[in-house]
Amino acid sequence: MPRHRGIFDKNNAEPYEISRYRIENFIQCPACFYMQQVEGIKFPSIPGFNINEATDILLKRDFDNYRGKKTTHPFLVQQGLNHLIPFDHPDLNLWTQSLHFGAEGRMNYIHKESNLKVGGGLDDVWLNINTNKLHIIDFKSTSQKKDNGPITLDEYWKNSYKRQMDLYVWVMRKKGFEIDNISYFLYCDGDRFTNSSFLKEQIALMEFKITLIPYKTDTTWIEPTLIKIKNILTQENRPFHDSRCEFGTFLNLA
Repeated sequence: MPRHRGIFDKNNAEPYEISRYRIENFIQCPACFYMQQVEGIKFPSIPGFNINEATDILLKRDFDNYRGKKTTHPFLVQQGLNHLIPFDHPDLNLWTQSLHFGAEGRMNYIHKESNLKVGGGLDDVWLNINTNKLHIIDFKSTSQKKDNGPITLDEYWKNSYKRQMDLYVWVMRKKGFEIDNISYFLYCDGDRFTNSSFLKEQIALMEFKITLIPYKTDTTWIEPTLIKIKNILTQENRPFHDSRCEFGTFLNLA
């Protein structure tokens, strides 16, 4: 049977593939979600975050050097977390491929009540050798404009990061893995306040301040949200825009 993805087809009985990104779109504004998934309206694109992608690749490469071994990265040792080691699994590279999450062996799960195939792409997984549980890891990159202390998850807009982590934990548990309630965000903060020189003779080197933030996941919102998404997908008319939706405000004013 052909996969059910892209524009939603209510006559297609196959599980409809919906990424973590699309679920977040629904939470932010059901109308924008409906416009994209049901009406097939393409929204303006934004440039890719190539530096963020590069830091993700480099971090994954660093932890790969310790994957499958009984030792862990010196950074984790310095954090007092030498009991956490990079998890070694034959499907790990498949789990990191967010653009192909719907395919076999990827980081996905079919929620039978909504007939939605939910998934995304992980950054990393660490094994706790004391509990034999897994911790889901997400890499983030930024450059704070103010030198005002360590990075936190307190800003409202970072709730989407928390939901992202919640969803990954939920999917991995559904796949049969024992996942700890505590996940970690590994934040790379490009230090624009350093006194070190940036431009060298042949290369430029940016320093990053690294913050490891534990986060206690909450998966209770996920299944009720998937039911709401299925209801929105199958209704005949577009719902209203969320009051905070910038696209909705623009369309109303236009």
